Amino acid sequence: MATPDFRTLRYFVAVAEERSVGKAARRLNMAQPPLSVHIRHLEESVGTPLFRRTARGMEITDAGNALFRRAKEALLLANEGFDAARAIGSGSRGRLTVGTMIALSYLVLPRLENALRAKLPDVEIQYVELNAVNNVSALVEAEVSVAICIPPIAQPGISVERIGTQPLMLAVRTDSALARMASIPLDRLEGVPLIGLPVPEGDVDKSVVASLLRRHDVSMPVAQRVETMVSALALVLAGKGVAILPACARIGRPPGVVFRPLRNASAKMDVAACWRSDWESPLIEPFLACARASLRQAG
Repeated sequence: MATPDFRTLRYFVAVAEERSVGKAARRLNMAQPPLSVHIRHLEESVGTPLFRRTARGMEITDAGNALFRRAKEALLLANEGFDAARAIGSGSRGRLTVGTMIALSYLVLPRLENALRAKLPDVEIQYVELNAVNNVSALVEAEVSVAICIPPIAQPGISVERIGTQPLMLAVRTDSALARMASIPLDRLEGVPLIGLPVPEGDVDKSVVASLLRRHDVSMPVAQRVETMVSALALVLAGKGVAILPACARIGRPPGVVFRPLRNASAKMDVAACWRSDWESPLIEPFLACARASLRQAG
């Protein structure tokens, strides 16, 4: 027994509602004979009459009425599914899971959230907290759709779009001699213990901070490496060293820690949106536009 397709169900529903093959054919913009053939084949497939042919037209049987109610539901669900697919395909609906690092969350999220809600009102938006260690796995394993990262991820299969920059600054304890200076010359940091963040791909030569120190011929022993800027600031507060961090980390600094600009050092760290290269979604472009504007407004 063949299962009726959606076209046949649509033909059946039209005949049931019009109570006439002729009227249904006009409604469907088709000839009457092929419509009659479809209805006859449907009855053969079901194994029972669905209509009684009378002088007044097509009267639906009890079996036909049972099929009519469910066929209407099926067609309605199918149309809703098509509409949902079109909406998601156009970017007007869907789900967007955004991964952010804590320091960037304070800087970007207040503006980004409002911008995304205005631009994508029917898209479900969620936020996931990331750090420099788990951001790659979160993207690869599709735990997040897109991540806002500093520094950008450099991994095969990850697309990267630069959306802004943050200048590097020195985080020190308020009781440090360095804290009494308006700006810090890099040579003043020679030999000072450094609280470091994870280096890209484990290669210290790719670190923005390491590159900055190397250019200025300054050596700072790494006292400890931590996964997040929050942890780095905690260790600075504990007196374990200083940290060279992007300016956005100032927003969440604890009492007892201050930030000072680096003198005659224009080093910056890129902020980027990163996503899986095989994630071809219409949500990418509106997200990037909102992210760039939010970071620009945040300064």
